[in-house]
Amino acid sequence: MGSFGSRQARMSNRVDISPAAGANSTIESSRSPPQHLEEEEIQEQEDSETDLPAILAYLIRSGQVRILTNDGEGDCSDGDEEFCGTARLPQADPHPDISNIETNDIYHEIMKKSGRWRKDKSYTRQPTVTHLLYKRQIGLPYQKKFTPGDCCVMSIPFLPNRLTRVANFRNKAFCGIYSKDGKIFLSSSQDQFIRIYDTSGETFDLTKEIRARDIGWSVLDTAFSPDGNYLAYSSWSDCIHICNVFGDSEIHHALPLFPTESSFCIFSLIFSMDNRDILGGANDGCLYVFDRESNQRSLKIEAHDDDVNTVAFAGDSSNILFSGGDDGLCKVWDRRTLQESHPVPVGMFAGHSDGITYIDSKGDARYLISNSKDQTIKLWDIRCFSTSEGIEATKKTVAKQRWDYRWQQVPRKLNRKNKLQGDSSIMTYRGHSVLHTLIRCRFSPEFSTSQRFIYSGCATGSVVIYDLLSGKIVKKLERHRSCVRDVSWHPYENNIISTSWDGCLGKWDYQYIEVSNDEDSDTSESETDGTGGVRHSLRLRTQRRQKTKKQRVHECEEWRQGLFD
Repeated sequence: MGSFGSRQARMSNRVDISPAAGANSTIESSRSPPQHLEEEEIQEQEDSETDLPAILAYLIRSGQVRILTNDGEGDCSDGDEEFCGTARLPQADPHPDISNIETNDIYHEIMKKSGRWRKDKSYTRQPTVTHLLYKRQIGLPYQKKFTPGDCCVMSIPFLPNRLTRVANFRNKAFCGIYSKDGKIFLSSSQDQFIRIYDTSGETFDLTKEIRARDIGWSVLDTAFSPDGNYLAYSSWSDCIHICNVFGDSEIHHALPLFPTESSFCIFSLIFSMDNRDILGGANDGCLYVFDRESNQRSLKIEAHDDDVNTVAFAGDSSNILFSGGDDGLCKVWDRRTLQESHPVPVGMFAGHSDGITYIDSKGDARYLISNSKDQTIKLWDIRCFSTSEGIEATKKTVAKQRWDYRWQQVPRKLNRKNKLQGDSSIMTYRGHSVLHTLIRCRFSPEFSTSQRFIYSGCATGSVVIYDLLSGKIVKKLERHRSCVRDVSWHPYENNIISTSWDGCLGKWDYQYIEVSNDEDSDTSESETDGTGGVRHSLRLRTQRRQKTKKQRVHECEEWRQGLFD
């Protein structure tokens, strides 16, 4: 998130703000105190100046004040003092560098699993459903059945394109994730409620509401236990909390972490696969491990030089874990060798030019992706750690950043395609915007897509889906009115839930819409009102298409009549 004493202190001395009540005001600070002040008064004034950015940060996060844009569209000048209105449209990379990923094992793995690899090297051509049906009928290449790759190929043209608003809140929605079996969806918002939805059928039914405790600003992260019976959540608090998912009686326990910081927050948490530990990353730069069996904190590791924004386990063994922070580094740790007195990571990944907001593991203890404030997602191979030169280059670049992503616009220099010295990533993805909050990215599910895609939220209110191997955007789902912070693809069904700051949970699924040649391709994305009815804009397009069809039929009849005449 950015420590109060670091990034915020770099803000300009004059900031225009408007309180929620609507009255404009100005906060000013002076770096040269008057000469007539006594030493104690000078020291008191200097202390208040130091606290000013922290106070402003708190007021903005709590919604009591908002930043005024330079103009109505938020298109500010290119400088350190530009402030956020509407996020600028991100620039996609038209020619991603695929030289590293083509020589990596993941390229051949994904090509085979997704059905794009052929012995005759015709993998660049998209097989048709008719062709696959014919191959299955004659028993080629397998015994009259579709392979997982064939199923993946057939599902690609049916990526989600229709939005249904399944839940609406009065406050910002922060977290939303499917359970491992896809039968439960967990959501949290700034109204301090955690909601559990039953998604086992075709409906999206609210089954339980939990009032979160000891909340500062909002619930910032939630996690399911591996067995799906419990959930954990975190906020600006010295504790993380655990609750039961099922049952009429309520289990709601606080798990104290005993930090040394007075203002403390766990930004990211996750259960170990053996259901014994809960791992968290905090704003004091440390990793915390809570042992559920002994009911106490078992480890506190000084991991990063700044906030730890995200943590993840590499695979089912839960021995290897990842952490990412505002120092721009992703670190790999082995729990079997972790010691509080001498915390040494197994290795580090360097290449981002700003802080990391989220990490997702592919689940094979080998590959991971990281989302960053430098407006990129990077793919990493755990066998290819960065050198000391690359780590130092990342630290120096991150230290030079003079903007705060929570209220300032993205500097245009970050849109330049520059690769840092020692960048060990095997792929970089550009085309989404990371602003305001810790926006998340994930691998697409194994069952339905063979993890062919990665997808991310976006500050422009979109869900961006990238092809893992080519780095290009294959789908951009644009219907939210504000930042999409979290995204979750159903593990077995073809739908995505987007969690947005407009207070909406959006369910994206596929709907066939006939598109005429004279219409833009983006009309294939439609929106429903949550009751199954198509919104007014889609009805108008449908009427125009029907009118066009009637005109063509009429012209055809006239042409045929002319032949007989």
